[in-house]
Amino acid sequence: MSGSAPPVSNPSESRWQALRASERWRAPEIAFWVGLAAVYFVFPKHLLFASQILITGLFALSLDLILGFAGIVTLGHAAFFGLGAYTAGLLGKYGVHDPIVELVAAAATAGLLGYASSFLVLRGGDLARLMITLGIGLLLFELANQASDLTGGVDGLQGIEIGPLLGVFSFDFLGKVAYLYVLAVGFALFVLVRALMVSPYGLSLRSIRENPRRAVAIGVPIRARLTNIYTFAAVIAGVAGALLTQTTQFVAMDVFSFQRSADLLIILIIGGTATLYGGFVGAALFLVAQDRLAHLSPEYWLFWLGILLIFTTLFLEAGVVGGLLRIETLLRRRFGGWR
Repeated sequence: MSGSAPPVSNPSESRWQALRASERWRAPEIAFWVGLAAVYFVFPKHLLFASQILITGLFALSLDLILGFAGIVTLGHAAFFGLGAYTAGLLGKYGVHDPIVELVAAAATAGLLGYASSFLVLRGGDLARLMITLGIGLLLFELANQASDLTGGVDGLQGIEIGPLLGVFSFDFLGKVAYLYVLAVGFALFVLVRALMVSPYGLSLRSIRENPRRAVAIGVPIRARLTNIYTFAAVIAGVAGALLTQTTQFVAMDVFSFQRSADLLIILIIGGTATLYGGFVGAALFLVAQDRLAHLSPEYWLFWLGILLIFTTLFLEAGVVGGLLRIETLLRRRFGGWR
């Protein structure tokens, strides 16, 4: 009795199908962004705070690109954030009031610093990268302090004027225009980042992070890939800094501080690295916890925040988003079968 031979699977075709499947937007992702849009209607009195969460989430997304996907450790990522903030602030104070022009200028300035510093940062190992990035952040912090006639020094940059968005929509004190503006910019950049990370380029970054020697063996240009992603992450961080300036019309020196870089790392660990959404989820949890704990226990809120960080690190190795993805996988196996 003869029968037809079982079809032979093509590994390359299977990998291509998996890549195409990862490009499609899933229901939880759509629900996430719909939920952010719904915040505008559900929490109309807290839109300024919600804007700060989105800005911090976008900033954390830029760190996720280099730390989570490329494996580049840093302690001075606030350098790009602060440079973008000061670029937008100085333009707004001295005559350029168009928000879009300020945003583009901040992105370009931060990107130039990212490209120039990448040749130093990528030369050594992890310890050297930590020290170099920390040194760049401290250097810019001190430059902002010394150039007090220009930056305002410890008093901060004040007198910033931000014109109407697209010449029509003026920023209001309730933060309605600001929230929609930040949400639109954040979503546009996220779509770009997501498309990049699910492409072969993003997969090559993962291969560099996991096994640099094998990446070299298969022909991945490691130095070019890392330089590109480091510069791109700097651009996004600069945009986040500019958004902070435009929504608050003030720039403090702490935009360059080590504490901001450290907080950002905590945020990303809580949310989950190499997940794309970890920065936004971590920013929401961190800032809301910081706000609530500061009200409940002004003297000891850092104690409870430390417990939250320890719990996340011990029991959620891939952060909150990683934990949710693990639960989703278990539910799919339980109710959807093995596919």
